[in-house]
Amino acid sequence: MPNEALQLESASPAIIKYIKELETRIKEIQNNYETNIKELENKCEKLKLENALLLHSRFGRSAEQLRVDSKQPQLFDNEEIKGAKGKQEEYEEVRSHKRRKCGRKTIDSSIPRVERIIDIPEEEKTCACGARLTRIGEETSEKLQIIAPRIYVEKTIRPKYACRHCEGTEDEGKKTVRMAAVEPAIIPKSIVSPSLLSCIIIQKYADHLPYFRQEKQFERIKVSISRQDMSNWQQQAYKRLRPLFDIMKETLRSGPVMQMDETETQVMGEMTGKEKREDTLKSRMWLARGGPPGKPVVMYEYRQTRAAKNAKEIFGSFSGYLQTDGYPGYDTAVEGNTGIKLVGCFAHARRKFFEAAKVSPNSGMAEEGMNHIKKLYVIEGKLRKRYEGKEGDTEEQKNEKIKMFTRVRQLCAWRILKEFKEWLIKQKEVYLPSSAIGKAISYSLGQWDKLVRYLESPYLTPDNNACENAIRPFVIGRNSWMFNKSPEGAESSCGMYSLIQTAKANGIEPSRYLTALFEKAPVVSSRTDWEKLLPWNIFKQ
Repeated sequence: MPNEALQLESASPAIIKYIKELETRIKEIQNNYETNIKELENKCEKLKLENALLLHSRFGRSAEQLRVDSKQPQLFDNEEIKGAKGKQEEYEEVRSHKRRKCGRKTIDSSIPRVERIIDIPEEEKTCACGARLTRIGEETSEKLQIIAPRIYVEKTIRPKYACRHCEGTEDEGKKTVRMAAVEPAIIPKSIVSPSLLSCIIIQKYADHLPYFRQEKQFERIKVSISRQDMSNWQQQAYKRLRPLFDIMKETLRSGPVMQMDETETQVMGEMTGKEKREDTLKSRMWLARGGPPGKPVVMYEYRQTRAAKNAKEIFGSFSGYLQTDGYPGYDTAVEGNTGIKLVGCFAHARRKFFEAAKVSPNSGMAEEGMNHIKKLYVIEGKLRKRYEGKEGDTEEQKNEKIKMFTRVRQLCAWRILKEFKEWLIKQKEVYLPSSAIGKAISYSLGQWDKLVRYLESPYLTPDNNACENAIRPFVIGRNSWMFNKSPEGAESSCGMYSLIQTAKANGIEPSRYLTALFEKAPVVSSRTDWEKLLPWNIFKQ
């Protein structure tokens, strides 16, 4: 070292400067190398987590449930609700014991029975002593029998009448040949009946059976109905029911709450302006769920893109709470609209923690985040059960229960939300934003104001699950029929899905509703008559 220092001192200033620059450059390279190594390690860890999540979504269980340790004490009790005790009322809950019934379920009593008696021969009904045996009881068993689908032709006969004496010359005000008028039909001049059309629509949009498979089914019972015929019938029915769909859209926007979601679909033959859109591009199926309390409406809408303007067109003149997932397009859609308040979805927030628990080495922290959210659902379920309206309640009693539910829910949930947010802020300093649990934390904090807004209205729930459940049948059916052959087909499919899911939401069996609708729609003309065909009105007549 002394020799090197001596040589450095004897060196020219230019050489000394060059050596110092080299040393500085070496330090920069080392720092950059260490930084790059750290970035690559973080990127590698991120890719590992994403790969683990993809493997889980492909091969793992889809149910969002974690393991339950029987040795662990119960995490949730009634303390959250007890903490809301006030001077107004006290809470006491007595749980009844329920035992699961063993054996198979009994067959529904509404199904018709055909009795078949298996008796012993007559000669065996006499005892060896000579006395006649007495019937002392019986043993019964039941088996379900099924008959292959049957179809019959309803032949309508309209007799013709004419005057053989004057051949109609004496009665110029009437037709020479007289007969009864043709009954209005949902599909004029076709072989389709309301029951047949209802069956075809239900099998495709509720049972996910494409028309080409239904065509094969009909062939097995010696009926020739082509898939093209079924598609055409669907289109004609949709056009005939358009006034009803317009009323449903108005009803959808008239309630205090609307929920929205969307998913991918593929539509052939789309046009963008005057140019044909590529068939390989994905379009979107939007869904909105709303309407007045007790009269839910579910509407599907087909659009080419996921643009915010499409959401804006769908909710239209709606004013109230709009509950969605975290897609930023909804923020853009409601921008400047003071009549709409966006509400978040705790199910999506929980899903982020669930994914982190499955792929992250710090699964314990992710499960803790899920436990905070679970407490909110425990409170929600118990309070809704406690304050649900009963059949004999007056309107005043129902309103009082709604007010009490809203007030008590706010008191019970707010403390849990406060603890949850403090926990999120604390953990945000610990975990990288790019990690799975870091993303879950960032999502919850970024959506926080929207997530807690559900406490403002009794018609809001912590999540958007009712809307997601309504869009799930479309996602399942999409795996069977793959794509729509035209935009017109996609629009009519939206109409059929809307009718079926709205009927379900109102507790009406869809095939029963569609059959009644197809029977009554041909003779309807005024708006008042169309309103009578809404699911909650059609069977009141």
